Amino acid sequence: MSGDAWARPAEGREPAAAALLAWLADPEAPRLCVVSGGAGCGKSALLAWLVAHGTRAATAPARRVHAFAPLAGQGVRGTTWTLAEQLGVVARAPGELLAALAADGRRTVVVLPDLHAAADAGAVARLAADLAGLEHVRLIVETRTGHDATALLAGCAPAVLDLDEDRWTDPVRRAAWRAARTAPDRHPAGRGPDGTDTAPLDLDDPAVVCTADPVRVTAAYEAGAGGNGDLRAAWLRAGQSLVRDQSPAGRALVLLTALGDGADPRLRPALAELAAGEPWKPVWSRTRGDVTPPWPGPALALTAGSGPLEGRFLVADHRGVVRTAALADAAATGRLSPPVPEVTALCALPDGTVWALDGQGRLHTRRLPTARRPSGLAALLGDDPAPGETAARALTARLADVPGSALAASDRAAAAGDEDGAVHVVPLDEGSPGPHTAHLHQGRVVALGLADVPIGDGGQVTPLVYSGGVDGRVRVWAPGREPLSAPVAERPCAVAALGCALTPSGPALAVGWADGLIQYHRTGTGETRVFHPGLPVNALALTPDEVVVVGTDEAVLCLRAR
Repeated sequence: MSGDAWARPAEGREPAAAALLAWLADPEAPRLCVVSGGAGCGKSALLAWLVAHGTRAATAPARRVHAFAPLAGQGVRGTTWTLAEQLGVVARAPGELLAALAADGRRTVVVLPDLHAAADAGAVARLAADLAGLEHVRLIVETRTGHDATALLAGCAPAVLDLDEDRWTDPVRRAAWRAARTAPDRHPAGRGPDGTDTAPLDLDDPAVVCTADPVRVTAAYEAGAGGNGDLRAAWLRAGQSLVRDQSPAGRALVLLTALGDGADPRLRPALAELAAGEPWKPVWSRTRGDVTPPWPGPALALTAGSGPLEGRFLVADHRGVVRTAALADAAATGRLSPPVPEVTALCALPDGTVWALDGQGRLHTRRLPTARRPSGLAALLGDDPAPGETAARALTARLADVPGSALAASDRAAAAGDEDGAVHVVPLDEGSPGPHTAHLHQGRVVALGLADVPIGDGGQVTPLVYSGGVDGRVRVWAPGREPLSAPVAERPCAVAALGCALTPSGPALAVGWADGLIQYHRTGTGETRVFHPGLPVNALALTPDEVVVVGTDEAVLCLRAR
């Protein structure tokens, strides 16, 4: 079919299909529609017809289906992760999914087939009721007549489409459909009526866990209370990534990064062997609860650098404490005083000055304990501020009217982005022209990166600014010149984090997106690698030897691009 033409539904269900489409288009209709009926009456076939047509690119907005999650064998976490992945958000639990949808007022239509066959129908029904409570969400739920979950949805005063009622079927068309239908094959041993595997799972075996149906694994771990050598905790921590359609090696990589330090020591080598073909090599991970070395807390901002910060990175937590940690293993090496309230961005300058933006977009300066300090007469007589403090004053003046939202620094320059989409760059070399300002985004600048890139054969070096915005664009700009009009990367969701560095193959860029995807671009060669940690990405740092540090609320991860 071309355009927006829809084929007829099976089994003579044209009247029911017309009713569903009318409900979708009626702004006064209840936000929840329950499709009910007895076993084998065609509920699932009707919803499959709706989803098949409603998810096509050409579908009219009034008939568009944005997400669907088959509930057979699925628990509430698996349902949450499946919907979040399709809706382009990251949600570890139902509350986070509800919060993400509440913050986005666009019309959203969700279809949930087979509620009666869910692993925890009551919990999934409560999630459905909460989703239906959002004014811009339309929800279609299939459940068998008389099932207990139906009563839980009755409190939402839903529209009900009971397919056992004769009025929802065209008898002539139904007879013709049945006459043309061939009897289905009986399902083989070890498989359910829908063809899914029902053989027992060894939830302690990483190879089994990585190759099995992720819906079954999720439901089994949700229902189980055993430790499973920390495999269960790792799966539930990174589950949204694990339920995606991917190779066993991809799942092994994600699980490896999600393991805690209390995991069975046999798991890491087993998972590393399974993930050997992936384009990433995990260096280390520190998850909530780790003690050797300790988890540094929720990582709201990160930066890595050279000079006094060589071999280390900075990480800021939810209390505003800024710590230094070793890049080799994340072992703590110190902290900066005093804390900065609600840190949103960090950068380190070559003279040992550290900049931090607070929750109000104000710039704060700190000094690394290892920063070189003047001595002798210079210490006694010198009253000149450090270059980092001078640059901070220049940027503070630029941010006087608009709060800052992002920071970055290199050996040659430092930069700040603001809430209005502008990027301001100040030179750190005496005599260099600046400051420079360019408006690069529609809306807030979320993240910045700076790399000093050689130009031509004369040894000239220029700072290159990469900026990511809430508008879903990553742009590049050389201060003093016009920004490139075409974005380096663009997706239909906001940038969440960004890091860049000059690597042996040229400039490289790590971008974290609001839907949880991390992309690593070698801009000189055009190569791209991706990683889905299964957690919302708060911050990224990238080093010249292609080590990516990922900051989330639950873990800090370190990977190297192969």
